[in-house]
Amino acid sequence: MHSRFTRPADPAAALRTAIERTGYYPEVVVDGVEGAIGGEEVVAFYVHHEPTIERDEVRRHITVAVLTTSRLIQVHTDEHAGDQMLPQPYTSTSSEAVALSAVKSVVVTRMTTNPTKGASFPAEAVLTIGWGGVSRIELMPASCDDPDCDADHGYTGDLLSEDFSLRVSAAADGKEAVVELLAFADALSARTRSA
Repeated sequence: MHSRFTRPADPAAALRTAIERTGYYPEVVVDGVEGAIGGEEVVAFYVHHEPTIERDEVRRHITVAVLTTSRLIQVHTDEHAGDQMLPQPYTSTSSEAVALSAVKSVVVTRMTTNPTKGASFPAEAVLTIGWGGVSRIELMPASCDDPDCDADHGYTGDLLSEDFSLRVSAAADGKEAVVELLAFADALSARTRSA
């Protein structure tokens, strides 16, 4: 099983150290994160640095999720090759802050191998957070149980709120990344319970 969330003595300093440890434009990322936090107390955080392969290029991006006493903050930084507007390589950083009272769902999915052998450490974890900023509808034709029916039954579907989703695996990101994501999810669930 994963370890329980242990709050560092100075979460803001630990957040800065975690960002710097990635080596991914740390000054740019820290500036974006600290600007979004706005001096509020940091309760918990998760830093996810991920390279992606795009044609013949490796591009990197980082997502930093921060839980403060009153908000959930998501900061995402991408790197870009130069283009017509900005001829030199550049980064783009976007941030979103959501009041904890607005968070509608915190979904945690744990993928565990060999479940017949009892509880073991999850091989992967997915954290999905919804607050209603982004929704999607999945529609499919409706049907009935009569195999000979050829009537039009309209459509059925689901309205899904998935504003933020992050998946990590022990194989790709390391066991510690899974532990940290689950700890962040625990802290967020505890805070949103009372928000």
